[in-house]
Amino acid sequence: MCGERKTPIYSMKIVVIGGGAAGQLAAIEAAKNGHEVHIYDKNEKLGKKLFLTGKGRCNVTNACDRDEFFSNVPHNPRFLFSALNAFAQEDIVELLNKNGVQTKIERGNRVFPVSDKSSDVLRALALECRNTGVRVHLDCPVEDVIVENGSVCGIVAGGQKIDFDAVIMATGGVSYPQTGSTGEGLRMAQKLGHTVMPTRGALVPLETEQTWCRELSGITLKNVTLTAWRDNKQVYCELGELLFTHFGVSGPLVLSLSSVIADQPSGIKMKIDLKPALSREQLEIRLLRDLDANKKKTVQGAFGGILPERLLLAVLEQAQIDPYGTVSEFTKAQRHRFIETLKGVPLTVKCARPIAEAIITRGGVSTKEVNASTMESKLIKGLYFCGEMLDVDAFTGGFNLQIAWSTGALAGRSV
Repeated sequence: MCGERKTPIYSMKIVVIGGGAAGQLAAIEAAKNGHEVHIYDKNEKLGKKLFLTGKGRCNVTNACDRDEFFSNVPHNPRFLFSALNAFAQEDIVELLNKNGVQTKIERGNRVFPVSDKSSDVLRALALECRNTGVRVHLDCPVEDVIVENGSVCGIVAGGQKIDFDAVIMATGGVSYPQTGSTGEGLRMAQKLGHTVMPTRGALVPLETEQTWCRELSGITLKNVTLTAWRDNKQVYCELGELLFTHFGVSGPLVLSLSSVIADQPSGIKMKIDLKPALSREQLEIRLLRDLDANKKKTVQGAFGGILPERLLLAVLEQAQIDPYGTVSEFTKAQRHRFIETLKGVPLTVKCARPIAEAIITRGGVSTKEVNASTMESKLIKGLYFCGEMLDVDAFTGGFNLQIAWSTGALAGRSV
């Protein structure tokens, strides 16, 4: 009959457990393939962790080329080849643009919404979910996944069994537990027979053995170089931004370093080059000029233009120089110690901060037990994993969120 509304015919009934970045993309892509898709999320709204990303601005992805992308994935990068081919950086940008969110590229190829509001990204995803027919169930924690004869057949939620043909797990890791990432999904995966690699914080601030850092708490250093060694072997060296805290150090450089040393952070030696653009010879010329121009001042007064006051005092202390001594008493040996300290403030990692303070989780479902081409479990038919549940993680800059988009989209398309 002309104009009659037809009831859609679904090929499968699918549940996505978790409504974060990976879960919503999985649901959207599965729904596009004609399936009846349900998201079950224990929170009162979708994407709680997504709301916090990029300090509330949502660093959507990174617009670098493919080789650079994988160089920013220190842990299990090869597992992601198929996922990134299936849903690349330009694909999430296109999805957002289509739903009214324009994007921009900032320093380091970081992609943000033009509005600088993560809420706009969440609205775009919600709109895409509605347009594709995804059904969302909030405040609905899933208690168990039911498997019979090696295949998924449903879930338990609210004490009731609900039949489903496939289950996509996207419950996240164990970082930022206030957003709902408290490890239930990993425990369910383990109960189902999957190997869950030990979880620890990645992209997490570091505590230092040195306590003087707390005196500099709140000071941000830009365009400095952080170098780190384990057993006299250099493991990290990058230029960027660093923040002193009441317990040690944080900021983009430190967070990336924490991913490199996540398995064994304690005892790592670090040095901060405060003047990476200047050689030691150029620094000496600068210091001699300052000394000559400030002959009647204290050492602190003479070098006041080199560093902020609190940082200058800390560096002079590390170099064993009296800041209140006179310029006339400042020796050549002291000058050289000052230069060496400026070019390498020494610090030692005591430990990483608790995993609850980490941006992402290292560890999770072993990638050896997941088909990289589909995100389906190799152990249980109809069970899929995506996002931070997987034992894959990357540096800061939008890479981890892209991993969530890509693995989620591939899982949804593969059902």
